[in-house]
Amino acid sequence: MPDSPGDSRRRWRLVRAGTDAIPPALRQFMRRQFAWRQVLQRKRGRMRPARRRRVLLARLVAVTALALVAGAVGWLILASPVLGVREIQVEGALILDADQVREAAAVPLDTPLARVDTDAVAARVAALPPALKVEVSRGWPSTLVITVVERTAVAGVPVGKKYDLFDDHGVIYRTVSSLPSGLVRVRLATPGPQDVSTQSALTVIRALTKELREDLDTLVVDGPARIRLELRGDRIVAWGDAEESDDKAKVATALLTKPDKLIDVSGVPDVVTLG
Repeated sequence: MPDSPGDSRRRWRLVRAGTDAIPPALRQFMRRQFAWRQVLQRKRGRMRPARRRRVLLARLVAVTALALVAGAVGWLILASPVLGVREIQVEGALILDADQVREAAAVPLDTPLARVDTDAVAARVAALPPALKVEVSRGWPSTLVITVVERTAVAGVPVGKKYDLFDDHGVIYRTVSSLPSGLVRVRLATPGPQDVSTQSALTVIRALTKELREDLDTLVVDGPARIRLELRGDRIVAWGDAEESDDKAKVATALLTKPDKLIDVSGVPDVVTLG
């Protein structure tokens, strides 16, 4: 039914305009814009892979350069004589000669300093009898430093006209022509760190007072329980075994003022005999 003339509502219908409805100038402008967008899209499509390739190439060059530098540094440190051993510096050696230490170390010159096995070098030098402790360190760029702590003698065993010196562990490490001042002369059958009589002698030496040391000529250990002190003036202190050595030393020192030739403290603390 047709709308009445008084009806205020209107009906609209969408129709497609003909091509002649758009001005030619506008149509040309729209075509140019569309064509330009397509050109830009094609350019972007071509640039993105190229840019990725450039980034990947730059990263590859950087990684390769880093690998070359690391390889060069590794070769310089581990294989090249540039940072090789030029000097072996020996410190703390008094009894040992520095050349003895270098020979025992057995490190050829020009050996790359970084490749030197410091523990192995220390072990080889420590095999020298006078060496008690050895430390080996690197002094860059080309110095190997070997620090030696030598043994300290506490007594000497007469062997013919010479003396074998041993330290507080009973290790014989040096032979000298005369007994150095301050050391105890000890007569032992088989001196050494594993010898029971040697360990007994060391126990007695540690217990000796200043007075006994001054009067002592020879500490004789015929066996672990047959120890005696031979003093100057043909006096004897019968010690017995090494047990209670501190007490025996105090008692014997107190009896030194007596005129007796024999002081028997082997029974301390219960019995003391003079003769």
